[in-house]
Amino acid sequence: MSERHPRRDMSERNPLLETRGVTVRFGGNVALANVDLDAWPGQVTGLIGPNGAGKTTLFNVICGLQRPDSGLVRIDGRDVTRLLPYKRARAGLARTFQRLELFTLLDVRSNIRVAADIERRHRRDRSIDPAKVADEIIERVGLDAVADARVDQLPTGQARLVEVGRALASRPRVLLLDEPASGQDESETAAFAHLLRDLAADGLSIVLVEHDVRLVLEVSDEVCVLDFGEVLAVGTPAEIQSNQAVVAAYLGEGVS
Repeated sequence: MSERHPRRDMSERNPLLETRGVTVRFGGNVALANVDLDAWPGQVTGLIGPNGAGKTTLFNVICGLQRPDSGLVRIDGRDVTRLLPYKRARAGLARTFQRLELFTLLDVRSNIRVAADIERRHRRDRSIDPAKVADEIIERVGLDAVADARVDQLPTGQARLVEVGRALASRPRVLLLDEPASGQDESETAAFAHLLRDLAADGLSIVLVEHDVRLVLEVSDEVCVLDFGEVLAVGTPAEIQSNQAVVAAYLGEGVS
């Protein structure tokens, strides 16, 4: 697996997304403690850890839904820590959620076109054809067969692809995915892994939170492991699998 994920040359470029010293407290509980995370253009960064480790809280901090007690967030070198969520979106950030957040009474095409319409208005670019953008994304994520189906009639695995497609319609540079493979069968997960690698190859920076550890290890260039709100380890998938602290805290002996 290490051959599939060569270590990057950090001298050649800077991360598109950075968190530095992010700390979040809920009363007397520390949800995140001094968390640093880097996500690079053209790569998938896996973010794993036990339930309650702080993964979704970190996503909320990055996208502006949770204010940190300390620390900062940068997108392409720009400090966005105090920006509202919509301004971070305009800076190139998009996100999916662990709980599906779709327009359930609309069909697949309309869900994605809504985001394309918003992007066109934001950019004030009349050359953007929202209908064409939606059709291209539907084809890319593999939803052609259900493009005209209402999303509340879809199985969970396909509904999550709709959310990914809607996020892509905003033309992000950084994409945060929270449990995007939940509800997928084996063949759907294999197709989704190919999609993630394909999107990264286009230069997108993807941060992936996913309980399917094998999927994370397969597609990620680098993996960050959280445990009790702290960074337990950062490394390539091969390094993470051989890290005894990670094996003991999360992976167990059966993951390869």
